[in-house]
Amino acid sequence: MPLKMICADITTLTCDAVVNAANETLLGGGGVDGAIHKAAGKELLAECKTLGGCKTGEAKITNGYRLPCKYVIHTVGPVWHGGENGEEALLRSCYRNAFALAREYRCESVAFPLISSGAYRYPKEQALFVAVDEISRFLSENEMLVCLVIYDKAAYRINENLASDISAFIDEKYVGEKPVLAVQSAPQESEPLLDSECAPAGAQAFFGRISGPASAAPRKKSAPRAKETSLQDALKQLDESFSEMLLRKIDEKGMTDAECYKKANIDRKLFSKIRSDKYYKPSKTTAIAFSIALELPLAETKELLMKAGFALSHSSKFDIIIEYFITNRNYNIFEINEALFAFDQALLGG
Repeated sequence: MPLKMICADITTLTCDAVVNAANETLLGGGGVDGAIHKAAGKELLAECKTLGGCKTGEAKITNGYRLPCKYVIHTVGPVWHGGENGEEALLRSCYRNAFALAREYRCESVAFPLISSGAYRYPKEQALFVAVDEISRFLSENEMLVCLVIYDKAAYRINENLASDISAFIDEKYVGEKPVLAVQSAPQESEPLLDSECAPAGAQAFFGRISGPASAAPRKKSAPRAKETSLQDALKQLDESFSEMLLRKIDEKGMTDAECYKKANIDRKLFSKIRSDKYYKPSKTTAIAFSIALELPLAETKELLMKAGFALSHSSKFDIIIEYFITNRNYNIFEINEALFAFDQALLGG
């Protein structure tokens, strides 16, 4: 299942488990920790008192109580001391141990906050890198829906150089939507606007005033048409469908189905639908996600999109961001989604 990035209050999410960025006492605190304890009720605190605390980098699990989830997985992130005191290894351990508990308790969906990025002062950009890296590693070998919850969108940011490059690329390529004026050419005298034989009486009277009096000489009958192709015959001539092209590209790349849909951040069930229905029409974000997974160049991406009935346009910031990453041969879907999230665009996968 895919990784989703959302801006929300983690205490309101309905899932199997939410991860709490706790302190070593597990007795509640500020930020996410305090919010989870408050929403769960005093029963959570009572159970936490029986756990004997938790060391930095480790994780423990409790019931969810009044939260809309089955479990709370408590993990203690590192306090930032400049980055030279093992902070990254400890932060990675938080995610790995939380996932180990989630798998042990057969969770199918888990929501993470950005651990240590609040009161523990871990730089948000680096905390995000660790989070996405560890989550994507886990999802490459496991089936689980994982949400990375950003509480304060204003405080969220991606790499400044990347953000600056994307902004410049958008400024260069973006063409704002312009109103389209429909201009209708005057009809030619030899081209009547409506066949009077099939027009209703009112229309005949109106168009008669334009085309001439009803008593005008009748038009010559057109030559008999060649035998028309039946609808059934036309359908037999349909070009390769999106599903057929996708499966062919997967084979050409030497990938397995699982490698492709996981790299595309796509749910296995959705991929099964696409595989089983040759006429399946995916969403645009799904089609692009597969293009990214297959590492297709821009021309082939456009061709695959066309099979699904879509195109890339310079009047869409979403499309330009996708073009930026493909042009720069960066096919890391999680990095692409970070950028899309930062620019308030829809994410790839599903």
